[in-house]
Amino acid sequence: MKNLGLIFLCFLQCCCSGEAQQKINGVSFVASREEVVQSHVAEVLKVNANSAAVMPFGFMRETVHPEIIFDTDRQWFGETKKGAKQYIELLQKNGISVMLKPQIWVWKGEFTGTITMQTEEQWLEFEDSYERFILSYAALAQETQVPIFCIGTELEKFVKNRPEYWHRLIVKIRKVYKGKLTYAANWDEYKRTPFWKELDYIGIDAYFPLSDAKTPTVAELREGWQRWKTKIIEVATANDKQVLFTEFGYRSMDFTAKKPWLVDRTEEGVNLQAQVNAKKAIFQEFWSEDWFAGGYVWKWFIQHDKSGGKADNRFTPQNKPAQKVIESQFKLFSE
Repeated sequence: MKNLGLIFLCFLQCCCSGEAQQKINGVSFVASREEVVQSHVAEVLKVNANSAAVMPFGFMRETVHPEIIFDTDRQWFGETKKGAKQYIELLQKNGISVMLKPQIWVWKGEFTGTITMQTEEQWLEFEDSYERFILSYAALAQETQVPIFCIGTELEKFVKNRPEYWHRLIVKIRKVYKGKLTYAANWDEYKRTPFWKELDYIGIDAYFPLSDAKTPTVAELREGWQRWKTKIIEVATANDKQVLFTEFGYRSMDFTAKKPWLVDRTEEGVNLQAQVNAKKAIFQEFWSEDWFAGGYVWKWFIQHDKSGGKADNRFTPQNKPAQKVIESQFKLFSE
């Protein structure tokens, strides 16, 4: 059956008519201190996005602490359940679909993929805490009728150490939420995620290393994708699922495709062309593929006029040449 699936995927790729197909053209809509207003959403519409990831947060003191604190009055408005609902409803009012993607933030920005409890008792406590967190937002996803719910983001050690918990959790989530499910696996994690067959999309945060060049060309970046793309297709085929890039993006800096996951304060020189080339390459490699569902640009701040700009070397494409690339590509692959 796996061979038949691969043959089918290859057939789709080879026989594509050449016409652009509608994709999930999304932005990662960053939670803010304030409510979203129409002018904020208008900027999302201008880049032809048809979807947005809304991302409320739960917080942990450290990667070995079993309690997740969420939906409190000490959080920013957009990080709470009330804020997420307000964001969702205004986006939907404007015809923008939503993926609800609750995430964990560990104190001082420690990587969530390393979350590991020290004892069985702590694991059980943490599992109970995560279940309360994720089911609370699954209920919000059902209430607001969002079409996609993401059950976790970059939690490799949690998944690896407690796979049976995740199988049970997915069953519980499906009892609460009736839409489509995904999980946002890190770029080096997705091949080992054990529950893809139980979800609707293979979710990948697509920060794959592609080139060591300071300003790689589009051709160099497309060549850099080939080894990763083959493996992505293999996982999609084995699980008979479409792939969704739950996050994708590049900083506007030198060597942007060498370690695209870097979120520290690395101050490589601003390089707007490198970000443009990387965006063009990922669109050209994936958006025409039938097995590929689309993706969410990392990241998009609601205060557009204060975000990004030509002196900024961070991830956002806002007010940079990369924004125009996104605008044109999203238009090409929309209804």
